[in-house]
Amino acid sequence: MTCFWITRQIDADFVLRNFERMHGGDIFVPKKPSARDIDLAQVYSPSIPTEDSGIRSGKKLYEVICPTDDSVHTFEHHDHFVIAPSIKFYRDDLKYDETPLEKSATLVDAGFEYLPGSNSGFLSVEKIIEFGRG
Repeated sequence: MTCFWITRQIDADFVLRNFERMHGGDIFVPKKPSARDIDLAQVYSPSIPTEDSGIRSGKKLYEVICPTDDSVHTFEHHDHFVIAPSIKFYRDDLKYDETPLEKSATLVDAGFEYLPGSNSGFLSVEKIIEFGRG
């Protein structure tokens, strides 16, 4: 099983930085590193032996942050994604590929998903420890 990994401070900074970019109804998704549950267990409980017990009831193999269904209106920026609303609330002149801070976002390919298992930024045990300190 895999998950995205981010600190509260990075999350808070991301939210505050994007208040100026929000139009209403859009979803901002930071690009985050991924980690394997087994690696997290080794970091937080290194002296306890681990055993694969399978998937527990209610547990997901991974979380999907940008689902395939929304790929037709998901824009990729250098450090995040923006999922534009599928319905127009009040304005139809909004441009999600341009922001005050960045002008070069692109629409993702049809069928795109953002999930930790296919993320290129996987954290090793050493990187999880380092990430937690910083």
